[in-house]
Amino acid sequence: MKKKDIEILDVMSLRGPNMWTYRPVLEAWVDIGELEDFPSNTIPGFYERLSTWLPTLIEHRCSPGVRGGFLMRLKEGTWPGHILEHVTLELQNLAGMPGGFGKARETPVRGVYKVIVRAWHEDVTRAALLAARDLVMAAIEDRPFDVDAAVETLRDLVDEHCLGPSTACIVDAADDRNIPSIRLSDGNLVQLGYGARQRRIWTAETDRTSAIAESISRDKDLTKSLLQSCGVPVPEGRMVDSAEDAWDAAEDIGVPVVVKPYDGNHGRGVFTNLMTREEVETAYAVAIEEGNGVIVERFVSGNEHRLLVVGGRVAAAAMGETASVIGDGTSTIEELIESQINSDPRRGSTEEHPLNCVRLDSAAHLELKRQGYADGSAVPPAGRSVLIQRNGNVAFDVTDRVHPSVAAHASLAARVVGLDIAGVDLVADDISRPLDEQRGAIVEVNAGPGLLMHIRPAQGQPRPVGRAIVDHLFSDKDGVQDDGRIPIVGITGTNGKTVVAKLVAQLLQLSGKHTGLGCSDGLFLDRRQVETSNNRGGHGDRAAWDACHRILMNRAVEAAVFESDSGMILSQGLPYDRCQVGVVTNFGKPDHLGDFYVEDEDRMYSVLRTQIDVVLKSGVGVLNAADARLVEMADLCDGEVIFFALSGDLEAIAAHRAAGKRAVFVRDGKVVLATGASELTLADVSAIPLTYAGRVPFQLENVLAAVATGWALGISNDLMRAGIVTFDVGQVDVPGRFTLFQHHGATIVVDDAHNASALEALATALDNFAAERRTLVFGAGLQRRDEDLIAQGTVIGQTFDRVLLCEDASVKRTDAEFDRQARALLKQGLQAGGRVAEVVVEGAKRRDVVDAALSQLTAGDLLVLQCDECAIEGTVEQVHQWMGRAESQN
Repeated sequence: MKKKDIEILDVMSLRGPNMWTYRPVLEAWVDIGELEDFPSNTIPGFYERLSTWLPTLIEHRCSPGVRGGFLMRLKEGTWPGHILEHVTLELQNLAGMPGGFGKARETPVRGVYKVIVRAWHEDVTRAALLAARDLVMAAIEDRPFDVDAAVETLRDLVDEHCLGPSTACIVDAADDRNIPSIRLSDGNLVQLGYGARQRRIWTAETDRTSAIAESISRDKDLTKSLLQSCGVPVPEGRMVDSAEDAWDAAEDIGVPVVVKPYDGNHGRGVFTNLMTREEVETAYAVAIEEGNGVIVERFVSGNEHRLLVVGGRVAAAAMGETASVIGDGTSTIEELIESQINSDPRRGSTEEHPLNCVRLDSAAHLELKRQGYADGSAVPPAGRSVLIQRNGNVAFDVTDRVHPSVAAHASLAARVVGLDIAGVDLVADDISRPLDEQRGAIVEVNAGPGLLMHIRPAQGQPRPVGRAIVDHLFSDKDGVQDDGRIPIVGITGTNGKTVVAKLVAQLLQLSGKHTGLGCSDGLFLDRRQVETSNNRGGHGDRAAWDACHRILMNRAVEAAVFESDSGMILSQGLPYDRCQVGVVTNFGKPDHLGDFYVEDEDRMYSVLRTQIDVVLKSGVGVLNAADARLVEMADLCDGEVIFFALSGDLEAIAAHRAAGKRAVFVRDGKVVLATGASELTLADVSAIPLTYAGRVPFQLENVLAAVATGWALGISNDLMRAGIVTFDVGQVDVPGRFTLFQHHGATIVVDDAHNASALEALATALDNFAAERRTLVFGAGLQRRDEDLIAQGTVIGQTFDRVLLCEDASVKRTDAEFDRQARALLKQGLQAGGRVAEVVVEGAKRRDVVDAALSQLTAGDLLVLQCDECAIEGTVEQVHQWMGRAESQN
């Protein structure tokens, strides 16, 4: 029974480019029940409640394209799926994440919608979606809803799961330069680029940051010694081993002095401007607890500064300030700190605040004591200024004021320590003057410096420090900007994807590139299989996506090839952001219609076009010119397009060549590469083992697609020729994709055809092999629509004389009823085919039915053995074993 409710049926995380957008999204399947009959304008008070709870919805332009556009739609009447989309995005926005992309689309099922929203982080967006559902239902049912609490919960999730602002600014800068990124941990470890071209960052540390240099930077005494030896101005001082020794050092140096831990950080345990023995010894006691040793050095008067050095250049500079309060005669110092300092909205404990709240730590208590106040409970006279913090809050931008000689000293300091990215702390009265004029000095060199003070200064201009770091990691080479990308080939289509993927991978290997391959047979590094297929009972599962993603994380991989079927794109998205070459093998009668509410060819076209949408501007789309829908797809490619087809006389190829563009086709038994009017012969079809001398047209099409891809990748003609004439020699490269055996006058073919288009291509190939009787062993495979199964049966019924129907191992035992129904529908199609004379509905396991068919084989027979959809090689091995037994018996 339908009801007035919003039920979330399923939520899919599309982690890569998908049919909706290039970016990760969540796709929720939402059933609104009876609310389908109650648009927003029919629900009393709904508009007022929603717009009051979320007044910022005024910024959503929606389809009218103007500010307030969504609220206009809300008044006119729209449905909960659309409202859920906008509320989810707005809750994310209020939680500190950009709202981003959103859509709501009807499905063929009444009341069921797809709600698609940008997912900056899957966990956060899922929580926002659920909160949005509760909020919308509360507005519909006129119930209270605590928006502030919901937003605060989401903010906590953002803080817990999302990248920190320093790391995020680097990742955003990489994105601006079209450099891909992969988050490698729950923290801030991020990979920029792919494969062998990747770099890694951990906030402001990179894979170029030396562990030795980082260790040196933590040892303040060693750092100072190295800097001093290279002429960098540093304050005089030394290590001390006791409070008494600290005072001895202070006397030698001359007060005032600074006491600090030799390996401390973040300013903890640092005491400045110390004048007396008591102050020095007190400071020593605190400093020794913060580190493994203590340094006493000359106090340098002036303001504290932090210079960010990236790749030998100063990218930004910030200055600190003192913190003081003015007494009013009645308030304590602690109260004055809260009312006069910490009330500043720029101060807080989160990364959104450029200034920290001031607390009375040991250094502050020392400052109070030297001013005559025992502690923070003291009440200073009206008008009296009380210094609380001498240094800190280095968050005031002074980049444009840095003197060139100061910048040179900072750069030298970073280089001496050995850091590619360093936070150089120095003290000077005026950063716009040379240090030696004012006895300024560099006091510390830090690894992994914070960036927040530069990207969100308390005052002054934010600096593009993320871009500086990205430019440092990916510098221009010969005037060409490094984008951190390796050649990636993405392949989709209805059939032939695996063969094309494996052949392209071989071409790349021959060209000298260490190549990763992710396809339906598993994961390969060069010719070594490292994982078998995880595709057991479903298309494009998460494990397969993860496996492909691991290829991009492998620092040894110099090129990658990925096969993605419609299920992968619909359930996970592509495992990469963009590709150098995108291939669509064919469209024909697309497979798996009915899955994911994709019911018609136009919608499936939108799915498969994703592969062409992600081709780089410098890349190439490879399309089958024999398919009108793929010719239409050419206009969607940002890069060049190479057509391939069995015939060069197609109108699409002729028009393409007339425009001076490239095509690959067959003429007079030869593979031809054409650019405009010029032609070049690559190889004789008869020399290509995969095609059985051209008798298997669909395999020849696959070879043409691979050759076009190799051409797009710049692989030489000689290497491409060698690749295609050595591929599948001995039928070992793509077993089960028209693998042919001859046995005592009979022909056996093992093939994985599981849809009407593949069966039609198989039938065309079989016409080139003489036979007195054709027999087929066939199982329905993964769940398909009734009309698809009938269409399969019709093609089979037109092609074969005898058909043995069996179970397919890819169908789970719990789906036994589907298996029975599938066989009935196949039989219905078989009867319409007209040729088949005998149909045996075995209902047994494929292996048993194959054994029975092989035992009945006689000279002149042509037996086609279809493989299980999830386990192709098993049937090939079964034939090998049978032939071995048959030979031994003879």
